[in-house]
Amino acid sequence: MTTALIYLVVMLLVAAVVFLLAAVVFGRGEELAPLPPGSSPTRLPAEDITGEDLADVRFQLVFRGYKMSEVDWVVRRLGVELDELRARVAELEQREQERENAPEGAP
Repeated sequence: MTTALIYLVVMLLVAAVVFLLAAVVFGRGEELAPLPPGSSPTRLPAEDITGEDLADVRFQLVFRGYKMSEVDWVVRRLGVELDELRARVAELEQREQERENAPEGAP
């Protein structure tokens, strides 16, 4: 009789430990409240975003969240694209400025 009681107590203790471990790892299943309108968990400058700004962005790490290697790849790619576009805009603005400052008779 005491052996069965000991087995029962040990099983209850193991079940309690497994339950507590699962509760800590997976949480209680509650959903987070939505972010207020206009807010973001990541930060970027309001204007003049550069490739370096995008490289410095870090996303929150969450269990079963985004695959970080993919996010980093996208951020690197967008940074390169943004730098190329800004260089092209600067080049076109320089050409336009030179064209406006050129004398009327010059080609």
